[in-house]
Amino acid sequence: MDYTKAKYYTNRELSWLDFNDRVLEEARDKANPLLERVRFLGITQSNADEFFMVRVASLSKLAAVNYPKPDASGMTAEDQLLAVNAKAHDQVVKQYSTLNRMLLPALAAEDIHILTPNELTPQQTRFIEKYFNDEISPALTPMAVDSSRPFPFIGNNTLNIAMRLYKDGDKKDKRFATVQVPEIFPRTVRLPGADNDFIMLEDIIKTFIGNLFIGYQVKEAANYRVIRDMDLDVAEEDTSDLLKEVEQQLKKREHGGAVRMEVEAGISQSLQNRLATSIKIADYAVYEIGGPIDLTFLSKLTKQISGHDDESYPKFTAARTPGLQHDDDVFKTIRQHDVLVHHPFDDFAAVTELIRQAACDDGVLAIKMTLYRVSANSPIIKYLGNAAQNGKQVTVLVEVKARFDEENNVHWAQQLEKMGCHVIYGLIGLKTHCKLTLIVRREPDGIRRYMHMGTGNYNDVTAHFYTDLGLMTTNTDMGIDASNIFNMLSGYSEPPYFHQLHMSPDGIRNFITAKIDQEIANAKAGQPAWIEMKMNSLSDSAMIAKLYEASNAGVKIKLIVRGICCLNVGIPELSENIEVHSIVGRFLEHSRIYAFANAGDPQLYLSSADLMTRNLNRRVELLFPILKDNLREKVFDIFSTLWHDNVKTRVLTADRTYTRVDRRGLEPLDAQETFMAQATAKIKANATHAPQDSNAPHQFKPMLSPKNQPKSPIDRSLD
Repeated sequence: MDYTKAKYYTNRELSWLDFNDRVLEEARDKANPLLERVRFLGITQSNADEFFMVRVASLSKLAAVNYPKPDASGMTAEDQLLAVNAKAHDQVVKQYSTLNRMLLPALAAEDIHILTPNELTPQQTRFIEKYFNDEISPALTPMAVDSSRPFPFIGNNTLNIAMRLYKDGDKKDKRFATVQVPEIFPRTVRLPGADNDFIMLEDIIKTFIGNLFIGYQVKEAANYRVIRDMDLDVAEEDTSDLLKEVEQQLKKREHGGAVRMEVEAGISQSLQNRLATSIKIADYAVYEIGGPIDLTFLSKLTKQISGHDDESYPKFTAARTPGLQHDDDVFKTIRQHDVLVHHPFDDFAAVTELIRQAACDDGVLAIKMTLYRVSANSPIIKYLGNAAQNGKQVTVLVEVKARFDEENNVHWAQQLEKMGCHVIYGLIGLKTHCKLTLIVRREPDGIRRYMHMGTGNYNDVTAHFYTDLGLMTTNTDMGIDASNIFNMLSGYSEPPYFHQLHMSPDGIRNFITAKIDQEIANAKAGQPAWIEMKMNSLSDSAMIAKLYEASNAGVKIKLIVRGICCLNVGIPELSENIEVHSIVGRFLEHSRIYAFANAGDPQLYLSSADLMTRNLNRRVELLFPILKDNLREKVFDIFSTLWHDNVKTRVLTADRTYTRVDRRGLEPLDAQETFMAQATAKIKANATHAPQDSNAPHQFKPMLSPKNQPKSPIDRSLD
């Protein structure tokens, strides 16, 4: 049977837009607290901006050279570019319908207002005039465009005001000018006279913008914003200093070609045409916006609002992992038993504590670590520097090509070198995305290796709202494999095989393919055969074809895919045995789980890799087994809880749409709230001196009533 027909696949970019629609649904869901709904809407904007800066920008470049090869769904780059923009236009309409018809009225009902200039009281009008004259006006730079002054460069993601003007008394003397709205001021300005009255910064500027053009009349003023190609084009093979090349490309990136232009609804056709021609943007990429351009301001607005804490999620405190706290001997704990941590329900402090103690422990000889994304004030960076200054051999692979974190990572790479660490920047042509720490320690019985391997970044900030799994172990075979991995990354080494770990490129693809083939053989032999997988995205056509083959052979397949899913369900004789769920909630589902029936002896693996071509072919990724029975059962329980979620889950249907779970006759079960409740129970148990084993399997207990649960969930942008 041919599993590669185009009709069996959904286009990757259109599938991503479907994911952003699911995030948008959370903004429309009245079961969520109001301010969280507002934040969700802001997230859909930041998601879309990044999508256009990278994915649509890539399509634009391919279409510009008439790249002929279609994707797995049969669409050329030009086809995709047009289809993506058409769908994105519809999504923009839905975003602003959500804002104008749902959220703004709901905010007004709570006495929270975003006012227009003609709605202000005399006191508020005087306030904005003074604010403009005293604060804003000195920071504005009007840019006239005429025969001697060309159209200025409009920076990526900046808000601007375009104007048509004429000289006093001469309406035939037509002029054009543009002003950038300064980013140094709050986008929403609090007004006097009420606790939560606000006005948009651009509305203040437009009200008094004529003051900048003495002797001229402003005939029209309209807001606009340009999104540009922000993908980094680093020719690694042609540079001997990757750090300098990245720094140079960061400077060039700001001048990428325009891929989308948003203009204020009601803008005149002549002014829109002038902008489109000057910015060089196609008609299909011009978006008329029925409200404030760039909704990312909404997240900051929620922080400005006072007196409405009840309209946000209740504060959640993660459980601390026994044996991995500040006063514990973390090495003793890990030596006694493997430790599994489930963030953000288990505190990320367990990971940072491991690095902190390693930095000052007399027995530690070396620390080796991969860093893909870290926070702006990372404690891990500090501890690694301390370790180097304490005489440890510290080797850190910093991935300076991590998208949109390049500048942060370049800075930390330089700081680590100054502190005495050996810093490496990965392999030519590959991003290093694996999350791996190796600590080499001298002990009375010899050298022992301690490891942490995870599905998520070593980022203490995102660990509060990304769900990830991590393993701490002293397993000998894994330790040997980890040493070989770092030898590969830092030097010249090609080990013939790994004992327990599997690496991309190639290794993870080959391993998972072999595991699926084994499930196919088991199904045909009448043995137990099933596959359970959880990931962020599923887009690799070869892996999808292999899953289709397994389904056709009778293997039961459960997939939890948060974002992109190019696989289709319900195709007769092809994918009838495949179910796909997607969870969008308070936390960003980020962990990757790969489990197989193995003829009745289930095996389970965690990984940093999604089943995407980039992860399997073009990145250094890690897949590792969970060998201890109690920890494996714990992860299976986590998967089961997620699978039975019927509050935040959407189910992929045969018509390629996602629907909510039919809860008739079912008790509500929100998986993330279940995990939060379990964490809270651990905290209470520890407070009453009744310690529980945090690595015992979860007891699967559906929450009986949403009234007894913390209010649920908020998603973040894609990794």
